[in-house]
Amino acid sequence: MPKQPRDTTDATAPLQLSVDRASPVPLYFQLSQQLEAAIEHGTLTPGSLLGNEIELAGRLGLSRPTVRQAIQSLVDKGLLVRRRGVGTQVVHSRVRRPLELSSLYDDLEAAGQRPATRVLRNLVAPATAEVAAALGVPEGSDVHLVERLRSAHGEPMAHLCNHLPAGLLPLETGQLESTGLYRLMRGAGITLHSARQSVGARAATGDEARLLGEEAGTPLLTMERTTFDDTGRAVEFGSHVYRASRYAFEFQLLVRP
Repeated sequence: MPKQPRDTTDATAPLQLSVDRASPVPLYFQLSQQLEAAIEHGTLTPGSLLGNEIELAGRLGLSRPTVRQAIQSLVDKGLLVRRRGVGTQVVHSRVRRPLELSSLYDDLEAAGQRPATRVLRNLVAPATAEVAAALGVPEGSDVHLVERLRSAHGEPMAHLCNHLPAGLLPLETGQLESTGLYRLMRGAGITLHSARQSVGARAATGDEARLLGEEAGTPLLTMERTTFDDTGRAVEFGSHVYRASRYAFEFQLLVRP
């Protein structure tokens, strides 16, 4: 079977790229910001090829090192990847998650990502002191533990550990790998009403680094959430870590009257 020719179309060709030489903003940063915006808005889609650095530099009247620096800054952010024999490709946009009562699965779908889940553990286990306090159950009592690895576009995004009161709803591994936990809870008639949540950051452990495809010690975003139903009952305690290079939380801040 004859080998199919590789598509080398420059995805940046239709973009209206420009730089302002009178601006104090470095030229490489102006270019990288425009390319990043095109990725975030879906104009440059995953798999798109960026043109040759020399050609792009010629179009904009920039030096090749300036263009290379702009592209490298997006490679460092995980938005682009250099592939030998292929060129520079768009990987995917960074997921920006609003701080509201929604699941990662729903947020990835809303961002145009393709979420995939691998269930690492799905079992009943004794509640630790932390889990018991969050769920309002006696320490050592049975709770349902679900541990998952969530990916998008084939790349790991987050390591998720969730504890639920035992017997709250049936949780089959196949279902957990095909949809989100909150969708299963809503489908079981559980009305999610409110949550208490904290967001932080820390270095990746060796095990987390292996799961997430990062180096040990790489910064990770952390999130802990206790979710309550419309009766005030705690129905879920989640402890999640996210790749900071692929993920961000967004806040909306209001001035108090």
